[in-house]
Amino acid sequence: MRYDLVIFDNDGVLVDSEPISNRLLAAYLTELGHPTSYEDSIRDYMGAAMHRVHELVLERTGQRLPEDFDDVFHARVFAAFERELKAVAGAVDVLETLAGDRVPYCVASSGSHERIRVGHRTTGLDRFFDEGRIFSSQDVGRGKPAPDLFLHAAERMGVVPERCVVVEDSPLGVQAAVAAGMDVYGFTAMTPAGRLGGATRLFADMEELVDLLRAAADRGVR
Repeated sequence: MRYDLVIFDNDGVLVDSEPISNRLLAAYLTELGHPTSYEDSIRDYMGAAMHRVHELVLERTGQRLPEDFDDVFHARVFAAFERELKAVAGAVDVLETLAGDRVPYCVASSGSHERIRVGHRTTGLDRFFDEGRIFSSQDVGRGKPAPDLFLHAAERMGVVPERCVVVEDSPLGVQAAVAAGMDVYGFTAMTPAGRLGGATRLFADMEELVDLLRAAADRGVR
């Protein structure tokens, strides 16, 4: 059987936003007195909802981030998106193929609805995603690695978890997909394969994804 639903992570999978947002997050945390390198940000926060940033800073320092932290950070990120953001290489081709083959798909991101929409509008991916195909951790209250977001997306799309495949590039996202009982294809363009343990398949180029999905359908297995 083929998958009945392909669930895409957004940042790093569809839009090449992780270098931008993690650079800005590291700089802002350092500015606030919490020295953070770009590598630290990738390791600790890539794929996570904003509440994880607040929780880890509080846990490590005993200090709370400013109340306007999220607003200031997102303003900086959105401004940078307008200047720099591109779609991940091959993402448009993948989406066009899925749409042409009538394979159901959606996006389920730890980012806010606003962040998803800004990224899609800037890169032109908004033509592939109407309101019913966009899901955010805002919808469920708990971000990855909790499975809630992926389960919510599957339910709203009318597909049982075991007939879904998730496309992820972060350890937290892979953990969430596994916890949801879904197969997960780990995208290693930015994350070393060794950090995506638990993934059903690994691939390094987005152009490989269509072949992986078609091979799964040809085999008649998930």
